[in-house]
Amino acid sequence: MPRTETRTGGRPATSGVIAGQGVLSVGNPVSPTADGFRWVQLTDVARLESGHTPSRSKPEYWNGNIPWIGIRDATGNHGRVIFETKQWISSEGLANSSARLLPAGTVCLSRTASVGYVVAMGVPMATSQDFINWVCGSSISSTYLRYLLFAEQETVRRFAHGSTHPTVYFPEAKAFHVCLPERQQQDAIAEVLGALDDKIALNERICETSLSLANVCYEAVGASSEPELIGDLAELFDGPHATPRKTENGPWFLSISSLKSGYLDLAESAHLSEEDFPRWTRRVQPQAGDVLFSYETRLGDAALMPHGILSSLGRRMALLRSKSASVSGALLLHAYLSPAFQEEIKRRTVYGATVDRLPLKEMPGWRISLPAESERGRLSARLEALHASVMQTAVENRTLADLRDTLLPQLLSGKLRVRDAVRAVEEVV
Repeated sequence: MPRTETRTGGRPATSGVIAGQGVLSVGNPVSPTADGFRWVQLTDVARLESGHTPSRSKPEYWNGNIPWIGIRDATGNHGRVIFETKQWISSEGLANSSARLLPAGTVCLSRTASVGYVVAMGVPMATSQDFINWVCGSSISSTYLRYLLFAEQETVRRFAHGSTHPTVYFPEAKAFHVCLPERQQQDAIAEVLGALDDKIALNERICETSLSLANVCYEAVGASSEPELIGDLAELFDGPHATPRKTENGPWFLSISSLKSGYLDLAESAHLSEEDFPRWTRRVQPQAGDVLFSYETRLGDAALMPHGILSSLGRRMALLRSKSASVSGALLLHAYLSPAFQEEIKRRTVYGATVDRLPLKEMPGWRISLPAESERGRLSARLEALHASVMQTAVENRTLADLRDTLLPQLLSGKLRVRDAVRAVEEVV
């Protein structure tokens, strides 16, 4: 029988106090709370569970029908409910390991490597040992706990120990205290925040549909048989020259020249921070050959960049700006994304032990296939319209996410009443 209710053993909860910045603490901080709120030890209202990784040397333990949450699932879906995972284990793998099949609604917090990422199970799942898992009782809403841990990511990271591989250890996790209102109030707060996240999720599906339709439009026309030099179609601005200030107005897209360990280091990409990218694109963990779109990419204090495309082939960026009105940024983007050109990128990539590099400065001499000239103007206009709708929706999602992130700490601390938050949400949803 699969393990479905196994409490963690090991060392007891730490007796010390590490105060957080808001509504989460190791130990009881005995700090003042809003009316109707109180500090509660999390293990008094939720069951603490761990996870495990079945043996990789046993192929029969893997590729089964049990979703198994790993770190990439958490970092790619921070704050969300997930229904699918990148890896699955078998019933045999579950039975022959310390992994546990946990119920839908379980809240999972990453505690090693990438510390502080939170997801909730949409269906019964297992997790790796990189997670602290909470099976909520009747006095705490799993949705509320997910929002609480999402808001307290930086606090969780403060609880981690170790310089090389920071880890939140179970004695600290067992001592987690959360500041909670009564269950009815929790449900009301979760409903307000959920309305914003539901709208964001709907907008993401609209974006995906629009992009899929754009791909269909491009593929229906097809590329001409004569590839053309990229340098004849677009200007290339590489490295430190790849800024809107240098290129004036778009359209353009971004490309990247190197990739380390399968992750984009946005902070080292022309001084970009993660906050410079919209939430709906950040949830993707790029792998070599993937492409990330961004319609809100900002470089420094520059203005909005339309039709951004971030190739996950590295950290050094280049901008391509079309030279012709008939070859719009959107048309060039879809040609760049075509299977034929993606194969060209892979062929030209220099693969290393830690860093894969794409010689971007050579790109003007590469050839790329486009539709026939007679089709380009009409197709460009259609693609531009579809991408403009995606851009508008992405901007709306940034507004919704900003509102959610503003309301979140105020609602969780009791500083903002639910009815006042409802009025703010009704204005945008």
